[in-house]
Amino acid sequence: MSTVKAANLQNTGSGAPAFQNSSGTEIGTLCRAWVNFNGTGTVAIRDDFNVSSITDNGTGDYTVTFTNAMPSANYAVTLGYETSVASSNVIRVENGTQATTSFGIETGSFQAGSGNVDRDYTANHASVFI
Repeated sequence: MSTVKAANLQNTGSGAPAFQNSSGTEIGTLCRAWVNFNGTGTVAIRDDFNVSSITDNGTGDYTVTFTNAMPSANYAVTLGYETSVASSNVIRVENGTQATTSFGIETGSFQAGSGNVDRDYTANHASVFI
């Protein structure tokens, strides 16, 4: 078994470096985008990779826009936020918003039909994999 040690990896094309098995079949890539943002008051990105902006579309409704588009809209998004409140709190990808350049997020407290709610807590965060 070999170990590769490098300060930087670079794809010779325009995409992210990919991992391949010994026969050359792609078996994975690195996370293509992630963001940690404040969802209350003036919405702001705390830190990110490949995210150019967060748009506040209204209470608990945000759009995440990529710096570099995804090669396909068929990517996986993982979402979460830290909270000390009961499990009635939800963060989800907004239905029908996933595109190569952006996707929507809704946050809320859906107990007793209270609907969308701006969330901050310690961290709203999203990661994108394709």
